[in-house]
Amino acid sequence: MNLILIGMRGAGKSNVSRRLSVLTKRPVLSIDQLIEYENGGRTIAEIIAGQGGDWRKFRDMEYAVVKKVSKLDGAIIDCGGGVIVDLDKDRNEVFSKRKVARLRKTGTIIWLKGNIKRLAAKTKDSAKRPGLDDTRSAEDVMRRRLPFYERAADVTIDIGGKTRQELAEIILKKFPDSIL
Repeated sequence: MNLILIGMRGAGKSNVSRRLSVLTKRPVLSIDQLIEYENGGRTIAEIIAGQGGDWRKFRDMEYAVVKKVSKLDGAIIDCGGGVIVDLDKDRNEVFSKRKVARLRKTGTIIWLKGNIKRLAAKTKDSAKRPGLDDTRSAEDVMRRRLPFYERAADVTIDIGGKTRQELAEIILKKFPDSIL
């Protein structure tokens, strides 16, 4: 069984994944890092810019990586904030049935849920993170994604007031038999 961490930008998925890896000796696979690797080491921001801001192509790349990692067992999978979305023909974000179904087949999806205002402020000026939408604020995009996270999650953990180490320990307590 894989442990799959989802959540908004800045929720601590990568940090918690690494801490879980240390505690369990399981490997961490980062969807975003694998996409960057498969694109010659370019960052997500560079990939999106190189596609003229076309998030649809990126979501297809993301799906290709999800298909690969979902064939593994016993890993901690650190998903990018938008793994739960795809784009419809009008380029609106919609729930990604294809990615969530693939991930769910081989693991438990854990949503690290945080305060939208705080997360948007935390990630606002990060050069590593490309803009999500030219017409909406990051807060608006995050709010719109809430039902998608809820729909995808097998387990929800509120990150408010908790350190990354505490979050990793909470996850360990929820899944002791399947982790060790």
